[in-house]
Amino acid sequence: MNRLSPAAHSPGHPLHPSAPAAPAGVVPARVPADRAPEARALLTRDAAVVLTGHENTPDALFVAAAHLFGSRLRELFPHRVRTSRDGDPVHLHADSLDVVVDVGGVLSRRRGPDEDHVLIQCVRPAPSGGDSFAVDAYGFVDDLASTDPALLDFLTGTDVDLYGEWAGLRGLSATPRVGRHVEYTRTGRRIVRRTGGAAPLHRDPDTEHVRAMLVRFHEAVHRLEPSLPRFRLAEGDILVLDNYRCWHGRDAHNGERTARILTLRTADAH
Repeated sequence: MNRLSPAAHSPGHPLHPSAPAAPAGVVPARVPADRAPEARALLTRDAAVVLTGHENTPDALFVAAAHLFGSRLRELFPHRVRTSRDGDPVHLHADSLDVVVDVGGVLSRRRGPDEDHVLIQCVRPAPSGGDSFAVDAYGFVDDLASTDPALLDFLTGTDVDLYGEWAGLRGLSATPRVGRHVEYTRTGRRIVRRTGGAAPLHRDPDTEHVRAMLVRFHEAVHRLEPSLPRFRLAEGDILVLDNYRCWHGRDAHNGERTARILTLRTADAH
């Protein structure tokens, strides 16, 4: 993986004493599909890797997951296909949702809040635009200690309803999922969350402060995006990400672009 330091940002709104010091952007190494041990080592080290040479089929995602994680796989969620036409940008995020559906009287989990890895296969690249970008979220959080300690305190010390903004989504649990943006698993693995669903807890006396800090977080992340290095996925390529550590997004594009997405949970997710 190449890590390229973005250019410095100018100071923002007075609410933001200074923009984050710009953690290095992530450009994942490309590894052939038949070199799973090498890909596994790079994913562990860099939090991202691109697998090349897989067939452009849904099965390829599951094969890649099996080769990468082996007996450490605990749960595979149904893969999903995303097609966009003349698509808007997708901002930096980590995949996370909590969706359970009833199939013939049997509850079935379609998405899990503890998804710790995501695989994204390029089915059809856009004719123009649509390049990917990623950032090491650990670096983002660590830089806040010097650039915006108040935001760091919020992300590490304030409980929010992680999916409260999506409360009307069918299948989403009616019970609030309470957590912090930065937490640790019981084995010491750090989680840095980034979703569009976070909201203040019901009747939180600090609701206005929480809303202001969520906006501050949103704006700080968006300021990173223009200067991050871009990389392009070719047809069939599979981008694999440590979903607890690496945020990803893509540029706007012209024409049609299609991707397959598989999220999963490993033995390291709790």
